[in-house]
Amino acid sequence: MFPAFLIVVASQAASVAVSETNLAGAGVESEILTMIFKAGPMVKSIMGILLLASLISWAISFFKFFQLARANRQSDHFLNSFYKTRSLANLFSEATDYHDSPISRIFRVGYQELGRAHKARLETRAAMENVQRALRRAASAESVRLYRYLPFLASCGNATPFIGLFGTVWGIMGSFHEIGLKGTANLANVAPGISEALVATAAGLATAIPAVIFFNYFNSRVRIVESEMSNFMADFVNYLERDFLKRSQGQQES
Repeated sequence: MFPAFLIVVASQAASVAVSETNLAGAGVESEILTMIFKAGPMVKSIMGILLLASLISWAISFFKFFQLARANRQSDHFLNSFYKTRSLANLFSEATDYHDSPISRIFRVGYQELGRAHKARLETRAAMENVQRALRRAASAESVRLYRYLPFLASCGNATPFIGLFGTVWGIMGSFHEIGLKGTANLANVAPGISEALVATAAGLATAIPAVIFFNYFNSRVRIVESEMSNFMADFVNYLERDFLKRSQGQQES
């Protein structure tokens, strides 16, 4: 009986503590919003800039996440088809189904260059050099496409803390100016202005930290894709060299 009574009391105390914590958190959030709305024009402008930068960085992060996910998924399917195929012509027709795969794009460029080399009746060495140059250009274009918008995340991670700090410094300057006008420096007069100013620094950090994390994550993902593109180009060139070798041997035997 007594332990059961203790359990009931403890549960009620825990529920009361949780409700008080929620009320305190809601109070802090409302106070922060109030401080933002009461801030000066400069601090509000800086908060607007930070909000816009945060929204753009999150939009870029979601876009790059889905872009790289599609690229990896389609590249895996295309590579499975490439290593199993016996006809590059059939693979070229299937490659259009993997439009988001950078490896598929590189293959199509290389295969088209190979067709132009055959039409021009180039020698094996000249044809292979043209194909390799086309593959390198295609890989460079794919790298540029994959890295697109990532510099904004890097700039956002580097710049927004200083933008928030500028808002803080500006707000503190205003607080000290009011202190000079009123001639009093007690905590009640100083604390509101300084707290409003510090919100800008917190907003800058809240914008910068996710941007830096996402930039490092996507930068490492793109480097992995670049490594896969480099490996595929080497395998594709080896495939073509073996094909040219078989053709030359067949012509010599005939």
